[in-house]
Amino acid sequence: MMLVGLDVLAQRRNQAKARLQGAKIAVLTHAAAVDARGASTLTVLRELGADIQVVFSPEHGLDGVQQAEEPVGKDDAQVGEARLVSLYGTTKASLAPNPELFEDISVLVVDLVDVGARYYTYVWTALLAARVAADKGVHVMVLDRPNPLSGDPFTLEGRPQDPDFLSFVGLEPIVARHALTIGELLVSQFNHEDRPLGPEGALSVVPCHGWERRRTAEAWGRPFVPPSPNMPSLETALVYPGACLLEGTNLSEGRGTTTPFRALGAPFLDGHRWAEAVGSVTGAFLRPIRFRPWFDKHNGAVCGGVMVHVTNPIEFRPLKTYLSLIWHAKKLAPEDFKFLTRVYEFESEHPAFDLLTGSAQARTLLEGDAPLEELIEAVCPVDEEWTERVHAAEELAAEVCA
Repeated sequence: MMLVGLDVLAQRRNQAKARLQGAKIAVLTHAAAVDARGASTLTVLRELGADIQVVFSPEHGLDGVQQAEEPVGKDDAQVGEARLVSLYGTTKASLAPNPELFEDISVLVVDLVDVGARYYTYVWTALLAARVAADKGVHVMVLDRPNPLSGDPFTLEGRPQDPDFLSFVGLEPIVARHALTIGELLVSQFNHEDRPLGPEGALSVVPCHGWERRRTAEAWGRPFVPPSPNMPSLETALVYPGACLLEGTNLSEGRGTTTPFRALGAPFLDGHRWAEAVGSVTGAFLRPIRFRPWFDKHNGAVCGGVMVHVTNPIEFRPLKTYLSLIWHAKKLAPEDFKFLTRVYEFESEHPAFDLLTGSAQARTLLEGDAPLEELIEAVCPVDEEWTERVHAAEELAAEVCA
């Protein structure tokens, strides 16, 4: 069975375990981060005798209860004897920890479940926290976890964001489906800073053991634990790098249903016409459906739409597929289809769709009724250098193991 970093830390002799003995530590984690028994990171660390002073939680909270973009936290919250601090509050400043919280802390332990897409905010919470910790001279130890979409560079998809379109759904320019782990992403970012890496440096990684990089979470030999309220399954994670784009439109991405990001539509769409217009999809098929969301977009209204069923996770291209779905939805209902303009992830200067696609180009092409091929070409291709970056990040993370 594949072991995640938390398993490796607990089950094997290593420098990381020794480092935690007698140290005052902070932990960035959430309920989805569990070991092979289902025990939480906090439980395992306490079993190892770690002195946990502060617990940081990402978007959705420590227990994964809050919905997307819902502020989390109270000033006086506790987890046992440790202080609980939310890194997702009501302001953009709340996304990074107050440096004062690292006084007397020796190590920041990061253990979060990611899903392999640029827009999923946990990796950016980890990066912000790690930078603050390193600035305070606190060592950052990442208990790594595999990418459920696989670590196969063949699956990379999506151009990096333009510099003016960086946000909490992409603080640094990376491809939309990146094939990296949180440990690899953090190491690659710290590699550009003037700090030594490794057990005695700013950041180290407790790696996974037995992860087959070219396979999805189906091969892990352990359950997929939902990391957020609308990420209930591997099937959801497989479509998410494309499905999240619907958040920037008035199309329902299935929030308020039992199949978020796979069921999509709107009251003004006919699922049969939509599926027929899109046609065949490599690595998946579309099934016409009708559904009723019970919160979020079109709350209580019956929507016409489609369900996306992935049949070949490695061949499937979620970004290309969902761009096609959006393009055809606009063609079928040009008067009803809209881009959302509300504040999105603390950003008001650019529409959500632009932040997600990484520039204003895709929205401009859609508004100008450009051909689908032009839209896909503007968003989806990946430069060969990104394949090299994935390999480099993988190798670098292996060199800085705790």
